[in-house]
Amino acid sequence: MADLDPTTQSNYRQIASKDIAFEWAVDFTAQILSGSAAHTMDVLLDGVDEAIFDTGDLEVTGAEVNGSAASYDLKPKHEVMGSALHVSLPKGVQSGTEINVKVFYKTTKDCTALQWLDKDQTQGKHFPFLFSQCQPIYARALAPVQDSPSVKITYSANVTSVLPVLLSAIRVSPPSDGPAHGGKVIGKDIVEYRYSQPVPIPSYLLAIASGNVHYRPFKKFEDKKWRTGIWAEPELIDAAYWEFSEDTARFLAAEEKLVGEYKFGVYDLLVLPPSFPYGGMENACLSFLTPTLLTGDRSLVDVVVHEATHSWFGNGVTHAHAGHFWLNEGWTVWMERLLLQVLHGPAERGFSYIIGAKALVDDLAQYSDKPRYQRLVIEFEKGEDPDDAFSRVPYDKGANLILHLERTLGGLDVFLPYVKDYVSTFIGKSITTQQWKAHLYGYYKEHGGPDKVKLLDSVDWDAWLYGEGVTLPVEMTYDTSLAQAAYSLAERWNSSRGSTDTTGFKKEDLADFGSNQKVVFLERLQTFPALPLSHLAHLGTLYDLASSPNAEIRLRFYELVLAPPTSEAAAHFVADAGKWVVGDEVIGGEKTGVIKGRMKFCRPIFKAVFKVDPAFALKLWAEHKNKFHPIARRLIDKVLVYIIAIYSVWYTSS
Repeated sequence: MADLDPTTQSNYRQIASKDIAFEWAVDFTAQILSGSAAHTMDVLLDGVDEAIFDTGDLEVTGAEVNGSAASYDLKPKHEVMGSALHVSLPKGVQSGTEINVKVFYKTTKDCTALQWLDKDQTQGKHFPFLFSQCQPIYARALAPVQDSPSVKITYSANVTSVLPVLLSAIRVSPPSDGPAHGGKVIGKDIVEYRYSQPVPIPSYLLAIASGNVHYRPFKKFEDKKWRTGIWAEPELIDAAYWEFSEDTARFLAAEEKLVGEYKFGVYDLLVLPPSFPYGGMENACLSFLTPTLLTGDRSLVDVVVHEATHSWFGNGVTHAHAGHFWLNEGWTVWMERLLLQVLHGPAERGFSYIIGAKALVDDLAQYSDKPRYQRLVIEFEKGEDPDDAFSRVPYDKGANLILHLERTLGGLDVFLPYVKDYVSTFIGKSITTQQWKAHLYGYYKEHGGPDKVKLLDSVDWDAWLYGEGVTLPVEMTYDTSLAQAAYSLAERWNSSRGSTDTTGFKKEDLADFGSNQKVVFLERLQTFPALPLSHLAHLGTLYDLASSPNAEIRLRFYELVLAPPTSEAAAHFVADAGKWVVGDEVIGGEKTGVIKGRMKFCRPIFKAVFKVDPAFALKLWAEHKNKFHPIARRLIDKVLVYIIAIYSVWYTSS
């Protein structure tokens, strides 16, 4: 069947969930989530005799259909897609009717969607912590669901826990602005939390977090109906509030003017412990964030812009399945960068594209042996793991395609009305690239006639959507005004390689640089031949790059000094890089204990460290891998095994 989701075993084209009522109990001692999922389902095909759900390492204990016990069969586990759960339906089911299917279950220790943290892995070190990550296909490990973005559901949940509970929904009780944990004793008393999500969302936006988290609202923005605020452990709440309180509501308000109303009612942020594997996750009503964004200078708030923008592009207009993932991310990055222009000027927009360009080139190059993953539209095989293709390609290649369309069609004045129409046409729906392209042509045929259609025909669609290689189909240019100072300083360092005298460089060289300009400076240095160790050591100390608390800067510094891996500099810095990523770095006489669980940092660092010193990398990973999220553990294992195969090094995963 055309464009059937290749990552699900469910029969969502025959019978589809439209609402789920969850009952969950959080057990921190056993580290399981137990309860039930009650599906209200639309029958789409006469005579369908079973409802098939995706599950991942769940222990299913029973099923009911329309309130009566029903037979079920949990099939053998597929390595990627998990175990299909078949629940028998009554005979003679008619299309257009509703069926209620309830499944009783609990999670297991192999659950990929959940990470259970001991108290020592949290900021406060007093209470344990739980959080989920369901994108792209891990909601099935949280609950039996039809785990495809083509299926959108509303949901409600009653959750009991001894620690405060947050969900990707609107809290019904106890009130979020009341006392933490409903006034009960945190860590001791069981409290029931009730939530409701009235806006249909794909299953990958199901989310739960439970820990010692406190709430602080941001100031109300004008007369907006929605509210926004920050959740964090009490030890981080002040820093988190300062970092995000100034811009979050402004971003939402500015985006409403461009693309339409924010429909989710609540937009809160949650700062998670450091093992969270992503920069952010756009869970409905509640974006999850990594603590590496807390830089103290608001330089990384564009991540919040990105996650908030998903409320329209992704959470609102959703890709039909993983093969069209770029529709979520490409559109979101394009809009994120446009908002930077609206709020801070055109130079900021161009600067963001410049930073993205380096990451895009690196990720395109890493798939030189798997060129399918260099495409925007990927035809995944049935059961293929979409995480294997996770990279900056859908983000930055996609954003550049949208930017190219904007420029081709005549600029923002011509393009923004289309964007608003695109959102209003498809919000609440799941679509394919073909549907988007047909809408694009239809809009400009009506609002521009043959001239605009001719411009669209000039776009090399095959190259953009299905092209492979390490370059874009069109050479893109950006505003470089914010990058020029970084480029100039990098050129000075490059020109100094023939001399042992580096006294001409001063700490003040970076006095007027923002964090992102430092990133571009280091990335520019990477384009030149490697500097000698003496220069790199001086550069790291002089500018405090080797000890920067900003993870974006530190990553670029280590990428600079560890390449090429056989250099004297790489041998000198490899231990520092490895210890930094696993939290063994010593500051003030003590280890920080803060791992860099965000895959943007841990994957390239482990890869680079392994190339320099395989034995050290494997020992480090074996000692610390259990601190990382299950998704990160699995993907880093894949990276190390792949590199080992290339370098012909024997490896056994611990």
